[in-house]
Amino acid sequence: MVLLVAALGATGCRTYYDQSASFRSAWVQGDFERAARLGLQKAAKYDGTKDGVVWHLEAGAALRPLGRYGESNDQLAAAAGQIELYEQQARVRVSVELGSAFSNQQNRPYESRAYDKIMLHTYRALNYLALGQIDKARPELIRAYQRQQEAVEANARRIEAALEAERRSERRGLIEAAKRDPGLQAQLDRITKPLEGFRAYADYVNPFTVYLDGLYFWHAGVDASDFERARKSIGRVLEMAPDNPAVQADWQDLQAGRLDPGPLTYVILETGRAPGLVQERIDIPILIADVSYVGAAFPRLVFYDDHLRQLTVKAGGRQTVTRLVSSMDAVVATEFRNEWPAILARTLVSTITKATAGYFANQAARQQSDSLGLLARVVTAAVQAAVNIADTRCWSTLPKEFQVARLPTPPDRVIWLETPDGRRQRVDLVEGRVNVIYVRAVTSYGPVVTGQFRLR
Repeated sequence: MVLLVAALGATGCRTYYDQSASFRSAWVQGDFERAARLGLQKAAKYDGTKDGVVWHLEAGAALRPLGRYGESNDQLAAAAGQIELYEQQARVRVSVELGSAFSNQQNRPYESRAYDKIMLHTYRALNYLALGQIDKARPELIRAYQRQQEAVEANARRIEAALEAERRSERRGLIEAAKRDPGLQAQLDRITKPLEGFRAYADYVNPFTVYLDGLYFWHAGVDASDFERARKSIGRVLEMAPDNPAVQADWQDLQAGRLDPGPLTYVILETGRAPGLVQERIDIPILIADVSYVGAAFPRLVFYDDHLRQLTVKAGGRQTVTRLVSSMDAVVATEFRNEWPAILARTLVSTITKATAGYFANQAARQQSDSLGLLARVVTAAVQAAVNIADTRCWSTLPKEFQVARLPTPPDRVIWLETPDGRRQRVDLVEGRVNVIYVRAVTSYGPVVTGQFRLR
């Protein structure tokens, strides 16, 4: 009883989604100064803790619309350092899985997801490009590619660790019985069915990262091997975004061997919000007398439809629009679907372990007196509710989509950007043979922030 009460006091009952509400609100409202300030405060507070990685990622992304690229890279480097520290530890940490059975899932260290690691290095590359440090972008893009290669093995290890903890659980029989229950499966379908409609990229591949890799090694490359790498990257993107005119034009130039296709301007639009995680309460079908709470808390993806649908780009008498090159909805949904066996195993082990612990605590208390038994039931129910908390941590400042447009650089070097609701913005290009205008819009109605850099 004492241990259960202590657990209640130690864990609390607010999800990360609730705890990060003020930061998320500032970001959605387009108050980037406030979002960056809150993100930096949280990153400093939680540095080196179980939540350190996610807050460094949030702060790093929140600084980018303000043009604070050096600070953004500092935050992303801090996240990368903590991620690598986790990776240097035991490859399969069954002890962590077993320990989490007695706490809530968000008490586990947030070690990051594959798409976090890929986007971390993608943003660092973009930051270096914006700072004019073109050579420093190269190792970041190479590392982003390596992260995509490592992800399949890393996810397999994560699933195996969770399933091994399930196999070792003393309540394995109850867990297996719960899995076979059709009522539970019907409830779980509310979480998994919405993930089935997304276009599938190759596992753990972010087409935007591959596209940026192609542009970089083509336009900022130094030798034939760089050009060949660019050709392969753009070819991969064409398979994933076959209808994108910019990608088609890039591929045609690369196939024709054009090292210098002439003065070009790219417009990259980072629009909307990537999926978030909220908590879904589901009843676990186990029948244990004297335990009044057997609900399980699962993370569920939510998708945000409001976003700038496209930008119209006008220059030199020409007009085009940005088109999709990468859907983060699809990237995130694919990884969540891949991770689901581990999420299900961890949640069932945790919920059933705590439910049976509550049962035995109630039994012991009732043997002493009926009133103590009643009190025990109330306390254990409260504890169960408090520690059955889903892990809703995720990188919320990522976009919903990456879009791109390409056009010849006009002689006057003036580009006009126009939103669907008629807002117009003039961009005067910096000197360069290959220019990139980078645009961030979190909502359809909020600020449209632009920056630019050159690749050549």
